[in-house]
Amino acid sequence: MARQSILALCVSLALLSGCQSVDTTQGGTVGVDRSQQMMVSSKEVDAGAKEAYAKMMAEAQKKGVLDKDPATLKRVQDITKRLIPHTAVFRPDALKWEWEVHVLSIDEVNAWCMPGGKMAMYTGLIQKLNATDDEVAAVMGHEIAHALREHARERMSRQMSTQLGVGIVGALLGIGDMGQSIAGQVAEVTLNLPNSRLHETESDRIGVELAARAGYDPKAAVSLWEKMAKVSGGGQPPKWLSTHPSHEDRINDLRQYSEKVMPLYTAAKSGAAAGK
Repeated sequence: MARQSILALCVSLALLSGCQSVDTTQGGTVGVDRSQQMMVSSKEVDAGAKEAYAKMMAEAQKKGVLDKDPATLKRVQDITKRLIPHTAVFRPDALKWEWEVHVLSIDEVNAWCMPGGKMAMYTGLIQKLNATDDEVAAVMGHEIAHALREHARERMSRQMSTQLGVGIVGALLGIGDMGQSIAGQVAEVTLNLPNSRLHETESDRIGVELAARAGYDPKAAVSLWEKMAKVSGGGQPPKWLSTHPSHEDRINDLRQYSEKVMPLYTAAKSGAAAGK
């Protein structure tokens, strides 16, 4: 038992020494300022994202689904270009990222942003939701927020920590692979699901601020998720089993925070009108 205790102590110290508390973003008007625990470097994650994105876009090109509609591509790129300058409110270094966005002709309601600003919008989202420019801005703002907050890096770090923790439990209890697998599933539900919902909420709030600052109506995030609820037919698992907030919770939170950033939207629209 002494040997197992020493092993547990050593691995615990490794966990602590490899973990850094990081403030990835400034709070902005919406006040997202939670510190995050990271075990993997931003440089490594960004490099991996860049490589993965290049491979994905090359594959999309082979399949003939990459940027097939020049008008839709321009629309999405123009909206994204208006959002990007306002990322500096949350983290000034984001202005130096190698931002890139493409449109994939895939019949899914989806969009994403990898670490470092590598983005994709699926035509299914625009077509099935009949998305307005304000609603597209809400989507892209939300996805940009995931990258600004380095949520992918945080998830990777949490998974590393969980895997090491499960290894300690397995060693101490003397359980085999099956025991560790069960322990891993419990750790995943206990540790990762609540944080995944937190990630979505943070990105919703930052997203409406980015949209408002860029002159897009932040209330479009509400109409967007009302459309999403209709498209899904309400068919989602109970919120305590889901990695995302329930539609009702999400819409209520978006209503509150879109109102909070309305002065930013009004100022942006006034500035744009004065500049004409």
